[in-house]
Amino acid sequence: MILEIRKYPDPILQQPGEPISVFDDELRQLVTDMFETTYASNGVGLAAQQVGVAKRLTVVDLSVGKNPEERLVLINPEIISREGKVNQEEGCLSFPEIHEKVHRAAKVRIRAQNEFGEWFEMDATELLSRCFQHEIDHLDGVLFIFRMSSLKRDLVLRKIRKLQRDGEW
Repeated sequence: MILEIRKYPDPILQQPGEPISVFDDELRQLVTDMFETTYASNGVGLAAQQVGVAKRLTVVDLSVGKNPEERLVLINPEIISREGKVNQEEGCLSFPEIHEKVHRAAKVRIRAQNEFGEWFEMDATELLSRCFQHEIDHLDGVLFIFRMSSLKRDLVLRKIRKLQRDGEW
């Protein structure tokens, strides 16, 4: 089922997610629905807050559904190490049509659980690293606009207010 993606300034987007301790069919259905929603939106990642669920769950698939082996489910994820720095453009399904450069670590190592509660660790570079950091920020209630310079953030917020006034947001 395709879920509604919440757009800024929906308050749930800035709400930190609660840790997940029950790994049942209901959770696995939410994971399935989140992947379906991500693909329908041509996204590569989606956090539970973006579909109105304040839990520490995100899904990532850089292939946008083309390669099932690239599907990643991150439950209760944490970044355990960071290396280097990059400044690249990012977008977000909760901020349609907004793309700005954001500073992130070039490489990260994460620790997370899958949809069955099994722990794993994984290294990521390039787009996958950026995606992990972006989605884990969502789980912490941190939006990518807060990673921009204050000048860029003000411009983006002004643009959103104009779109809201025009009924396009």
